[in-house]
Amino acid sequence: MRAAFAVFLGLLLLLAPFGQSAEAGKSLMSGDFAQDTVSVAKSLKETIAIPDDSNDRLEAKDEALELITAYISRYRNRPQVNGTTSFTTMQTALNAMAGHYKTFSTRPIPEKLKDRLNKELSRAEKIVVKEV
Repeated sequence: MRAAFAVFLGLLLLLAPFGQSAEAGKSLMSGDFAQDTVSVAKSLKETIAIPDDSNDRLEAKDEALELITAYISRYRNRPQVNGTTSFTTMQTALNAMAGHYKTFSTRPIPEKLKDRLNKELSRAEKIVVKEV
């Protein structure tokens, strides 16, 4: 009886993972550098435009950080992309925004930084369209 139970338990442990569906996390990036750059820039500009007294600001901050991480992780180590002007401009803006959010998590983005981020994100959008 013990041997049968041990065999049954062994088979159960071996086959149990195959019975579950594996769900990979949905990637935020499509893989098309130009399209991703434009969509990330637009999304972040919308986040920047959220009023400082809005209840949605903290949730939008978390989503922005997730988007920034996904973008940088996807394209930082790709030599065909990471040397382009559009990527370096985007990276500068993303680093500034993420740095503010991580250092001053409860403070809204100052107007001077908002202006700079909007300019850099708009510039990256324009440049990436020309590079393609």
